[in-house]
Amino acid sequence: MKISNNLTDQAILEELGGRLAAARIERRLTQAALAEQAGVAKRTVERLESGEVATRLSGFLRICRVLGLLERFETLLPEPEPGPMAQLRQQGRTRQRASGGKAEPGEKKKWTWGEPT
Repeated sequence: MKISNNLTDQAILEELGGRLAAARIERRLTQAALAEQAGVAKRTVERLESGEVATRLSGFLRICRVLGLLERFETLLPEPEPGPMAQLRQQGRTRQRASGGKAEPGEKKKWTWGEPT
């Protein structure tokens, strides 16, 4: 099942729990072994896998770490990219003002109404 905004919170929790259970089984770990390696109670693993909401996020992270899934959070919440000004500052360059065409030195043309900008 694809996780989307159309699903209820409970449906998403159950889907995530099922995915965690599949990852655990793929690594041939029992719930007890996973709990021991993650430093959480076996009941925490049971709750996560069943989609119960009475678990703490820290327990979820510990279990994901043991299952080798923690790096996938980078895809979920990537580090924000620096904006254009920050990129210029990082490169040591100063901002340049955007301008139209360059006028010859000493030549000034006065703008008048109806003239294209």
